[in-house]
Amino acid sequence: MSGIDVGEELGARAAQARALALLRIRSRALAVAILPAAVAVVLFAADAQGHLAGPAWDAVRWTVLGVAVVVLLVTVLVAVSVARARPAMSPTVPVPEEGAPDLYRLVRDLADRLDVPAPSAVALTPDCDSWLEDRTHRALRKVPGAALGKGSGASLRKGPEASVEAGDTAPVLVIGSPFLWWMRVAELRAVLAPVVAGTGPSAHPDIAAARRFVRGLDAAIADAAAPGRGPVRGAPLAFAGWVARLLLRACRGHAAEMERCVAAAASMRAQTVDYGLRIAAQEQVGLAYAGWDRLLTRVALPAWRMGRWPSRLDAGVVSALTELSRRDRLADGFALRLGERPACDLLEEPGAADEAASLLAARLFHGGPAESGPGWAPVDWQQYPDEVVDRKWRSEAARLHRVLDTLGVPRVSAADPAVPTLARVMEHLSGPGGPGGPGEALAAGIGAAVAREEAEAPVHGGPEQSGPGYGGAADDPLDLWGPGPLPLFPLQPPRTGTELLADHVAAMVCCAAVDTAGAAPGLDWLDGPALLVGGERRADLAAPVLSLVEDGDPDPLLNWLAEVGVRSDKPVRLV
Repeated sequence: MSGIDVGEELGARAAQARALALLRIRSRALAVAILPAAVAVVLFAADAQGHLAGPAWDAVRWTVLGVAVVVLLVTVLVAVSVARARPAMSPTVPVPEEGAPDLYRLVRDLADRLDVPAPSAVALTPDCDSWLEDRTHRALRKVPGAALGKGSGASLRKGPEASVEAGDTAPVLVIGSPFLWWMRVAELRAVLAPVVAGTGPSAHPDIAAARRFVRGLDAAIADAAAPGRGPVRGAPLAFAGWVARLLLRACRGHAAEMERCVAAAASMRAQTVDYGLRIAAQEQVGLAYAGWDRLLTRVALPAWRMGRWPSRLDAGVVSALTELSRRDRLADGFALRLGERPACDLLEEPGAADEAASLLAARLFHGGPAESGPGWAPVDWQQYPDEVVDRKWRSEAARLHRVLDTLGVPRVSAADPAVPTLARVMEHLSGPGGPGGPGEALAAGIGAAVAREEAEAPVHGGPEQSGPGYGGAADDPLDLWGPGPLPLFPLQPPRTGTELLADHVAAMVCCAAVDTAGAAPGLDWLDGPALLVGGERRADLAAPVLSLVEDGDPDPLLNWLAEVGVRSDKPVRLV
C-alpha cells in the first residue's frame, strides 16, 4: 500500500471516528430522554410483583410517570423540530444535465478515475470557491439539477428539479462560476479533483448520519430564531432551539474535526489525478479571486447602486484578468493560456449561465430584486460607459448642486445664473480647510442626502428569474431571508462624508470634461469608471480633487483642468 493510500485510509478512519462520536452524543441525548420512562417501567413492574409497595412508593411511581410523559413529549417536540427544519442551503444557479452535458461528462469521468460516487447534480455559485453540498434532510426534498447517473446512487429526472428521497442521492457539486470562464478545461478538472473526491466519505453511512444530525440541529436553531411567530408556536420552537443549541455546542468540536479529516482524506485520494497540473491550477484560483474581487468592488458595485446589474460578470473576469496580465509582468505567461479551450465551453448556453450567476451575485453582494424590472435592469459591457459611468457622474453632480442650493451657495455663471458649473463648486470649496469649513458642511449635506435616498429606495421581492434553463422559483434558497433586500455580504464599508464629497466633486469634474473638453466616459476592467481624454485613460484626477476637498487648495485642480482643456465656467448637463 502506497503512502497516499495509507494517508487516505487514516484520514477516513479518523473522520469515521469523529462521526461515531457525534452519533454517540445523539444516543446519549436520547438515553437521557427515555431514562424517566425506563425508571417508571421499573417502578410499576416492581409494584406488580409486590415490591416497593405502600402509599409513598405509589406517589413516587405516579410522579416519575408524569415526569416521563412530559420528557417524552418534549423529546418528540425537539425531534420533530429538528426533522422538519429547513437546513441552510447555499444560493446557487442549478445547471441541468441537458444544459451542460460535457461538464457532467467531465465530472462523471473524474469520479470514475477517483473511484467515488459521482455528484448528483452540478450548480454554479457567483464566487471563487467550489464545494459539495448535501441538499437532503430526512424527508422528500426538491434538488435542483439532474443526476449524473453512473455511480450517483439515485434516479433523478432530467430537468431543473426532481424529487429524491433523503439519503438516496450524492451531494451537489457547486462550482465557482468565475472558474469556468477563466480556467481551461484541464485546469478545472484538476481543481475539482479533491472536491469530487469528497463524495467518497460522504457516502459512508456514519458520516452521512452525523452530518444530517448536525445540519438538523443548526436548522432547528435558525428556525427558532425566525421572527414573526406568535407565542403559541414561538415558545415551543424557542425551547426546541435551546435544546438544539446545547447539543450543537457539544457537537461543535467533533463536527469540525470530522470535516477536516474528510477533506484530508479527499485530498490524499485526489493526488492520483492531475497532481502536477493542480499546483499550476491553484495559481489560477488565486488570480481569478483577485480579478473577481476587483470586478465586483470597482465595476459591478457602481452599477448596482444605480439599479443596473452587469449581465456578463464572468466574461468580465476574463477581460479583467487579461488586462492584469498586460499590466503586471508577473502575470506575463497567463495570457498564453487563453488559446486553450475555456471551461465555459462545457456549457451549452454559457451566456444564459453567466446572466443567471450575475443576477445572483447582485442579490448576494448588494441586495436587489430577484428579477429585472423598473429600476433594476441588466446592462451589457458595451453599454456600461454610457448607461452607468456617464449616468453615475451626472447623478452625483446633480446631487452636489442640490446640496449647494440647500446651503444657499449662489450660482456663478455669467451667462445664465441658473445653470450648474464647476466653477461654483470650486469657489465654494476654495480657501481654508479644516473643521467647520465649507468642505465639512458640504460633506455632511451630501452624506445626509445619500442616506436619505438609500432609505427611500423601494424594497423588492419576488421569485427568482435566472435565465433560460438555469434556475427556477420553486425552491429559491434566498426565500429564507424574507422579501426585503439582503444584502448578505456587503462589499464595502459605509463611506465617510469626505469620501462622498470627493467622489461627487470628481464626478462634477468628469462631467465638465465630457461637456467642454471632448472627453468620454469609459470602463477600466480593474478600476471601474474611467475618464478617457483623447482615447487614453486619465488616472491622475484623485490627488487634485483631494487637495481641493481636504485642504481648500484649488491650484492642483486648476492646473489639471488647464492641461485637459476643461472650462470650469461653462454649464454642465445634469440628469
